[in-house]
Amino acid sequence: MLAGALGMAVLAPPVATAEHDVAYRYTVLGYVTDGESRARPGVRVELVRDKTGFSYLGETDTVARLGDESVGESFSLRADSLVLSVRAHFDPTDHATERGTRVDFTGLRALQNSTAFAPTLKRFLSQ
Repeated sequence: MLAGALGMAVLAPPVATAEHDVAYRYTVLGYVTDGESRARPGVRVELVRDKTGFSYLGETDTVARLGDESVGESFSLRADSLVLSVRAHFDPTDHATERGTRVDFTGLRALQNSTAFAPTLKRFLSQ
């Protein structure tokens, strides 16, 4: 009878609970265009964590998710031969506000415009 009870304990292990949920809530978005403001599909885009060298590779229209642990971290964002340094500035305790920045690669220029992030995200999500 004891063996049966022990067998039940093995078949029904205790439920494990997570201590921390990662919030992926920092987004880098923007546009890659030529000098005439025409979209350039298929351009290789790379987001590199400066402190680790780890990179997220993709092409235009792909997304890399950054978590709360990235607050204050610097990244190098590359599109073709252009590189722009970006720092993740946000309040990691605020999970209600959309957080991120906008970066545009236009012709031979790379420009970050954090104030354009919210309206650009709203326009994108409404499509």
